[in-house]
Amino acid sequence: MSTIERFEQIEAWQTARELTQEVYSVSNMGGFAKDFGLRDQMRRAAVSIMSNIAEGFESRTEVLFIEFLGRAKGSAGELRAQFYVAHDAGYISADQLRALQDLC
Repeated sequence: MSTIERFEQIEAWQTARELTQEVYSVSNMGGFAKDFGLRDQMRRAAVSIMSNIAEGFESRTEVLFIEFLGRAKGSAGELRAQFYVAHDAGYISADQLRALQDLC
């Protein structure tokens, strides 16, 4: 069994990176790109997921790592809720909504 030595090796961080790329991509299109408040909040939430996993891994203790993972999970919940707003505003399709929520 291998030991994770860098946060980039963590599968959850890799998925969060993919999610962040998708959020940036969909929020650059059409009316979504002009909805600065929602667009920027969703981007911040996505980046927060990645950042908290990384920061927690690099922290001093396992207890802190677990705390940061909890923050990442909270940001994922925030982002899932914001996907509904984006869908209801017509910025993303039902299929995109499901796919993005699955990544969360």
